[in-house]
Amino acid sequence: MPYYTINEEAARRAKNAISYNDYTPGSATSEYRQMIDAATEIAERQKRRVDPMHHDKIDYLLDLYARKLAANMNAGYEITARIPSILISGGGNFPVGKKAKQVVAMDKNEQEWRHIQSLLDKIRSTGMGGISSDDPAAIEKLKDKLANLEKTQETMKAVNAYYRKHKTFDGCPDISPREVEAIKSNWENLWYKGTPYPPYMLSNNNANIRRIRERIASLEEQQQAPQEGWSFEGGEVVFNTEENRLQILYEDKPDEQTRQTLKGYGFHWSPRQRAWQRKITPDAVYAAHKVTRKKELCHA
Repeated sequence: MPYYTINEEAARRAKNAISYNDYTPGSATSEYRQMIDAATEIAERQKRRVDPMHHDKIDYLLDLYARKLAANMNAGYEITARIPSILISGGGNFPVGKKAKQVVAMDKNEQEWRHIQSLLDKIRSTGMGGISSDDPAAIEKLKDKLANLEKTQETMKAVNAYYRKHKTFDGCPDISPREVEAIKSNWENLWYKGTPYPPYMLSNNNANIRRIRERIASLEEQQQAPQEGWSFEGGEVVFNTEENRLQILYEDKPDEQTRQTLKGYGFHWSPRQRAWQRKITPDAVYAAHKVTRKKELCHA
């Protein structure tokens, strides 16, 4: 199991900075390991679904998740511990400027955490093909996936609310007997005790919902945006909608520096198309403008 080290001292200082309650030794490590255990179960489940040729990639993604999550959590503890909450320190001489910088750092750490959680989706999709942006039905498929994720989120919230109110699963219409047994088994093995669905499961699913919504919005923007190419000195940019590729065509072979610039912006040479190209996305359009303007600026 790919556990990495959690800075318990930083976690203790972070807790002291925001709460009057004493820190429970080992609790940060326990929380981290519960998340890794859940990720490991996702990885093992995926291995059972796909060809063994994909197992190494799954193991790599799981280790990457474990390593990055530990680093992110440790950084979060360090950031939180920098400046105590005003409820702990009191308002006298409170370092407002430093607090503002702390908030910025916390927001950045939270964004990184969301990116790390997206690795779980990569594990789930390894060996399954996923939903390609080239697929004409990509938006429709993504919307179906989004609907399923949203339904799962509402179900988990409903089950948690029912259990908090009644202290039992009896009569809960949103959960099957099999799921109840799985939750009870986790509790018996001290995997997690509390609500049926731990907070991080709702957070992870919510992060996936946001990611899918953003991808749908990006694809819809791509479809609606006018796709007109342009000329530049020595070549032209075209939108090859049949291939779903933004292509840069040069009259002559570009020099080494230009080729390296193209590669740096994600373009690849296609011998069949005789063009430097990448998938049509807003980022690709931006990159093409940067690349083609670069040559124009050299002659300014």
